[in-house]
Amino acid sequence: MATTGSPVVRLTPGALSSQRLEQRPAGLPTHLYVHGGLGPTRADAVLFLDSGPVRTPAPAIERLASLRQAGTPLWLRLQGLGDRRYIQQLLDRLEVPAVLLAPLLEVPQRPQVNGLEDVLLVVLHRLSFAKDPAHLVSEQVGLVLLPGLLITLEEGCGGDPFPDLTEWLLSKSGSLADRDLDDILHFVIDDLLDDLFPMLEAMSQRLDALEESSLRNPRPLILRRSYEFRSNLRIIRTLIWPLRHQIGLLLRQRQRLLGAEALEGFRDMAELVDQLFEACGSLRGQCDAITQSYAASVGNRMNQVMKTLTILTSIFAPLTFIVGVYGMNFENMPELKWHYGYALVMLLMLMIAVLQAWWLWRRGWFQDWTGQG
Repeated sequence: MATTGSPVVRLTPGALSSQRLEQRPAGLPTHLYVHGGLGPTRADAVLFLDSGPVRTPAPAIERLASLRQAGTPLWLRLQGLGDRRYIQQLLDRLEVPAVLLAPLLEVPQRPQVNGLEDVLLVVLHRLSFAKDPAHLVSEQVGLVLLPGLLITLEEGCGGDPFPDLTEWLLSKSGSLADRDLDDILHFVIDDLLDDLFPMLEAMSQRLDALEESSLRNPRPLILRRSYEFRSNLRIIRTLIWPLRHQIGLLLRQRQRLLGAEALEGFRDMAELVDQLFEACGSLRGQCDAITQSYAASVGNRMNQVMKTLTILTSIFAPLTFIVGVYGMNFENMPELKWHYGYALVMLLMLMIAVLQAWWLWRRGWFQDWTGQG
């Protein structure tokens, strides 16, 4: 197989450049938090030999360089950014253009899918839930496709990289052409995006429960939870929004590294991004519905309280009037000298209260207007 040389990258303004975010989109995963944000660097490689794919844990740099020079297709999988010097040395020996180091090593980056000549750079964020589904955590995943070389660099260091895809590859036999690395790139990106659907489904179930609670027992905690989910949906939308335009632009570029199957996969991926974007919009609308139902429930409860106070006021107003009349200190009030005057006034007040309560009941004032009964 012919020797693979370093691709000549003629940069255009803004292409393949570092696009750092001002802050991390979500919280740190536990394994990154334990290591202070920089997990220990681990490396392994999948070598696509004539006999079939072979996984090599902790490969020697010189061996990878010799295989690269011999034209053997490689999938280099790096995890953790703790040892940046080792990563830079490894990528340099594999003849990876130095311009790609910044967007891979500087975190957090804005999601991007950029293709230029014989280089394809993809930066995504793997999102997951913490213990509470209301809290998101994120870790950056950078992917670089060169002729005969695919590199995945994960910021996190938890577990094996892409275990399902790796197991599927190692079960195959026979050689792999250079162009088939683009299919692996597509599968990796698709795997990262597919993880969002179970998350959105879990959010939808939580929002359904919150919406029911906001009607049955509105509490300030429900509103706070709704705002947390709304914030997480905004984060997800922000991370997938750039992909809508950039994947379309990549398909129009007719990137030479992408074969027919990979291009078809990227078209499906564009539809997947649209579905994710629409699902996020639908769930954000559900958050608004929770806020509205909460406000309506609180308003109904307040109306119920005001109605109760109004009933009490209307019943006690005439009673207060009677008490006030006979509480005056005029001498010429014959009722004050009646032997049964107190009993008669109390009976009159009771009759008035019962009559008013019956009249208000007939008009439906004792019904629960909050819908809880």
